[in-house]
Amino acid sequence: MTRPPSARRALVRRTRPLLPLCGLPLLLALAGCDRAEKAPPQAGRPVQVVKVEASLLTAGVELSGEIQAEKTVSLAFRIAGRIAERPVNVGDRVVPGQVVARLDRTIETNAVAAAEAALEAARGEVVTARSTFERQERLMGQGFTTRPRFDAAQKAQETAQAALENAEAQLEQARDRLGFTDLRADVAGVVTVRSAEPGEVVQPGQPILQIAREDGRDAVFAVPARVLEGKTGDPVVRVVLAEAPGVSAIGRIREIAPQADPVTRTFQVRVGLQDPPEAMRLGSTVVGSVETTSARIMSIPAKALTTSGRGAAVWIVDPKTSTVSLRPIDILRFDPDHVVVSQGLVPGETIVATGVQALHPGQRVAPLPPARSAATAAARAPG
Repeated sequence: MTRPPSARRALVRRTRPLLPLCGLPLLLALAGCDRAEKAPPQAGRPVQVVKVEASLLTAGVELSGEIQAEKTVSLAFRIAGRIAERPVNVGDRVVPGQVVARLDRTIETNAVAAAEAALEAARGEVVTARSTFERQERLMGQGFTTRPRFDAAQKAQETAQAALENAEAQLEQARDRLGFTDLRADVAGVVTVRSAEPGEVVQPGQPILQIAREDGRDAVFAVPARVLEGKTGDPVVRVVLAEAPGVSAIGRIREIAPQADPVTRTFQVRVGLQDPPEAMRLGSTVVGSVETTSARIMSIPAKALTTSGRGAAVWIVDPKTSTVSLRPIDILRFDPDHVVVSQGLVPGETIVATGVQALHPGQRVAPLPPARSAATAAARAPG
């Protein structure tokens, strides 16, 4: 069928605009992809970061104490009696074997005299019994005596010999008691305490004098329990005289009291001094200083702190995505330029050190080279 020219021109006009309309969505999609490929990625916010490291927190402790003898000896009489004299006093130096006190010797001297007399009598009985036995023994050999008489003489000799041995023992005991009336020092040292005066009647074992031995000195301190809890290892203690700080000595903790003082609630700590100077006399006031090291802790800059609800928090940097997240932490101690963290952080994690107030969760950051690590902050922590 042949169409007129006017009809053909109208058909061409109707069909020509359809081609651009069909390709428009495809062109728009291609243009969008091209713009997405050419758009630069969003840059992270520059922030200063630090790496969390565990370190030891060292603190210095100073306490006041006094010099005491490492060992003391209490001297007492072995027997009862009345003190006749005491030739030494507090502060006097004594040597081994020196008489430091003496009892009245009258009773013990009489006892020795009685024991000597009893010994002489026993010796006479032995001589008589021995002569009788020897005579009975000769007669028994000749057949001029009876067996009962011989046995009686032999028994009398044995009894006299036993009485002699007993008398000798009694005399030795009496002489020992006489010697016990003199109280002698068995060590070299200084008299620090006197507990009895001349004319006083004392009992066996009652302390008369106390002597501080010269073979060692201790610095004794009353230490609070919190200081002992932080003690680790065997620290060296530096001890100086309170009135002369130039006089010092080094020592180590020798003994810690197992029970606290009922009044002060402190523990007595004895520090054995190594070669103490002569100026550190007994009773001198001293000051001891020691550095105590706590368990491993984590210290971070104070500027890294922010808040999360009602507690402290820090921004943690994810090393894979360079995004930040907020994490609550527990603070052990606040210092002017850093804080000590007890819980919430793991060594090796990276946190934001500055600019924490302008961040939000999931924000991308650009970490700058750290100026100093958290371990450096901990090393600068004051004692």
